[in-house]
Amino acid sequence: MTDTDGSVAAPDRLIVDIVDLRRRTGSRRAVNSRLVLDDLQVGEKSVVDGVLTMDLVVESVTEGVVASGRVSAMSRTPCRRCLRDVDLPLDVDIHEVFEASPTEGETWPIETERIDLTPVVREAVLLSLPIAPLCSDDCVGPEPDRFPTGAVPDEEPQRDERWAALDELRFDE
Repeated sequence: MTDTDGSVAAPDRLIVDIVDLRRRTGSRRAVNSRLVLDDLQVGEKSVVDGVLTMDLVVESVTEGVVASGRVSAMSRTPCRRCLRDVDLPLDVDIHEVFEASPTEGETWPIETERIDLTPVVREAVLLSLPIAPLCSDDCVGPEPDRFPTGAVPDEEPQRDERWAALDELRFDE
């Protein structure tokens, strides 16, 4: 299926035809699309339902093509204290260069006068997932009755006899 902006949209791929753009340096095209990627997960962190909304501009430059803009989604990550799921908005800025002869790790390939934005978006979103969010600023952590830590507050901590010699150490004042 081809969208009105010249991109080939499938639920899980976004490929942009750049034949017209490459004819004149400085030519631009807006790419506004919705993409569903089911594998957007790292450990317990994920994008809710894999749904991404993209507002990008693809522009012809001397070296190739530049894709820039914003990708939005909703992330789901466990709270770092109570481990309840936290849903947070995710906005990722993208600015990537596509070239016919890409430099590994720096630019992306142009293949048969098309660029595939899917791996670019996937990488940027996964790297932007929140690391350790809180469900609220006053989150106290797990409920002690449901999740006992094993520590008894009034009990004296167990002593390691290997350090007993330090008990007799005194400093002159």
